[in-house]
Amino acid sequence: MGELEDAVMTRVWKWNRPVTVREVLEDLQQERSIAYTTVMTVLDNLHQKGWVRREAEGRAYRYEAVSTRAAYAAALMNDAWSQSDNPAAALVAFFGMMSEEQRHALRDAVRIVQGPEETREAPERRPEAPQQVARRQEPREARQEENPGSAEGGDGR
Repeated sequence: MGELEDAVMTRVWKWNRPVTVREVLEDLQQERSIAYTTVMTVLDNLHQKGWVRREAEGRAYRYEAVSTRAAYAAALMNDAWSQSDNPAAALVAFFGMMSEEQRHALRDAVRIVQGPEETREAPERRPEAPQQVARRQEPREARQEENPGSAEGGDGR
């Protein structure tokens, strides 16, 4: 989304109701010199891109956002993440750029997505360090050497 499209969408999202070209124009004109036809073209482009829906009202249209600004931001993040050749490294770098407040918001969001059941189980699912994996596997391997019938493919007796 370009800078002018973002300026228009910011108003559509903020007002959270169907808007006319004239309303957007008058608000934008408080910040910059802009023509009615420019705003009309931008809203038409946003409609063609699927960001707004429109409904005829007399000889004009009323435009309304199809999704929220949060959904737009999520789509941008997903798009950027999916283009990485190393998504895990990209996430680590992204998290490293976050402020403490943003990290708290991320933790809250993860809790919401996971739900109460998964949040309680989360500590059990944390990745183990290689040493922990090796120690956990030693007794099993030792048992299998002592009792070859218990290994996969044996008769289990």
